[in-house]
Amino acid sequence: MRLSARTQYALRAAAELAAAPPGPVSAERIAAAQDIPRRFLDNILLQLRRAGLIHSQRGPDGGYWLARPPTEITLADVVLVVEGVAQENERFPGVARPLASVWGALREHEQATLNEITLAHIASGSLPPL
Repeated sequence: MRLSARTQYALRAAAELAAAPPGPVSAERIAAAQDIPRRFLDNILLQLRRAGLIHSQRGPDGGYWLARPPTEITLADVVLVVEGVAQENERFPGVARPLASVWGALREHEQATLNEITLAHIASGSLPPL
C-alpha cells in the first residue's frame, strides 16, 4: 500500500488530536507537533471536518477535536476520507493471472489491519497484535 503524503499528514494530525487533553487543539499546535506544513494541514483538517471525523470551533479559544472517542475511529476511517475508495483495474494476463489473487489478498490484509487499529491505539503506543 502506498499512502500519499497528504494521507500520512492526516493520520498524524488525527493521532495528535487523539493524544491531546480534552478541548480544542489549535492548528498551529498540531502543525508544530507533527511537523506538517500549515497550508496542507488546514486543507486536511477541513476535509476531516467535512467527513465528520473532527469538529472545530473558531476564535481565540478555538481549535479542533475528534468527533468521536479515539477508540471509535480507525486508521481506515481516516485513510478513506483522504484517499477515497481504490479502483481495481489491474489485469494479469496469461501465466501472471494468479498475481491478481495475491494482490487481492494483500489489499484485504491491509484493509483488515487499518480497520483493526484505532486512533486510541496510536495515541497510547499500544498496538493490538498484528
